[in-house]
Amino acid sequence: MRSNLTKARTCVYNINYHIVWTVKYRRKILNGKVEEYLKEELLTIAKEKDFIIHAMECNEDHIHLFVSAHPKISPSYIVKMCKGITGRKLFLQFPEISKQLWKNTLWNSSFYIETVGSTSEENIKRYIENQKGKE
Repeated sequence: MRSNLTKARTCVYNINYHIVWTVKYRRKILNGKVEEYLKEELLTIAKEKDFIIHAMECNEDHIHLFVSAHPKISPSYIVKMCKGITGRKLFLQFPEISKQLWKNTLWNSSFYIETVGSTSEENIKRYIENQKGKE
């Protein structure tokens, strides 16, 4: 059996997503302490909501995630939890970012998502890990 398969009580699966979303108005705020705090919060959310973040990287105004989840967890739920919880917590932790954003909205409402097959997992991970500092 392939090592990238996950065994659950009722199924065996390999479900992966590449997810990207941006800061409202593409403001370049995801750096330094904000970036560090965001990544810690996303790992906490993943653990609490029962999905796995294999790779993530911020590029000042957007974030890339490589995520695996059980089939019962919808990709839109993953995005909703990540954006909703981090948006609220980042404004509380770093009130100064509200000067660059209006109406306490941190994230754009849209996002990009694609499914990732096992043949390209390493390519996606490498791509995300190399996003730091690219335009």
